[in-house]
Formats: sequence, structure tokens, C-alpha cells
Amino acid sequence: MAAIYSLYIINKSGGLIFYKDYGSKGRMDTNDSLRVASLWHSMHAISQQLSPINGCSGIELLEADTFDLHCFQSLTGTKFFVVCETGTQHMEALLKVIYELYTDYVLKNPFYEMEMPIRCELFDINLTQAIQKDRVALLGR
Repeated sequence: MAAIYSLYIINKSGGLIFYKDYGSKGRMDTNDSLRVASLWHSMHAISQQLSPINGCSGIELLEADTFDLHCFQSLTGTKFFVVCETGTQHMEALLKVIYELYTDYVLKNPFYEMEMPIRCELFDINLTQAIQKDRVALLGR
């Protein structure tokens, strides 16, 4: 499986509620990760308004020279995005698995408050397992 550099989860207001670095070359501090999340939320919102296509849901893939950024937005407005190696395939499937883990372990947790930072051990454990799974096993779900 190609390298995943980092994972971000942003609430509908644009606040960073989860960030996980998977050993990317240029590690970011907390302030940088907050800036990236805020910038992405703004770019995503602007792209919805500027799109010539009615009903556009925003940017789903941003391809750069050194990385790709894949984004999935839930119906509630929560955005999940992964920064990974260029040319990485099937990230949409991984993002949907991450969303399923979010709904199963975060939203169903009676101690979790909506729109607040995610602090859930079961989510962390299952997320780590999902990221480490082989691509073939991931697509077989």
C-alpha cells in the first residue's frame, strides 16, 4: 500500500477535530496542522461556489508534484482528508472506511460531544488497523 502521510478530520465549521501524522518527511506542529485544516476548509467551500456545475460538492482530489490530497465530505459537512504519495489509488475506499470507523466509534460514543476534538481509544486502534491493512483486504470489505 502506498504511503499515507497524514489524516485530517474537520468539523462542519472548519475546526480541526482530529489529526494523525503517519511519519511524513516534514512533520508539522499543532499550529501548522490547524492552518492546513482551515485552509482546506476554505478552499473546499470556495470551490463549491465557483464551480460551473450545479450541485458541486467541492474538491475531492488535489494533485501536487510531491503529494496527493484526497477528500471525502459526509452529509453532515464533516470532511475527511488524507495526504498521500502521488498516484495512490483507491483512497476513496479508505476514506469511506475511515468514515465508517468515525460513525461506529466516535459518534456512537456517549461521552463524545459533537464538533469537539476526537479522543476515543477504540477509534484510534481501529483506524491504525485500517491504515495498515493491505489494499486488497481493504477493497474486499
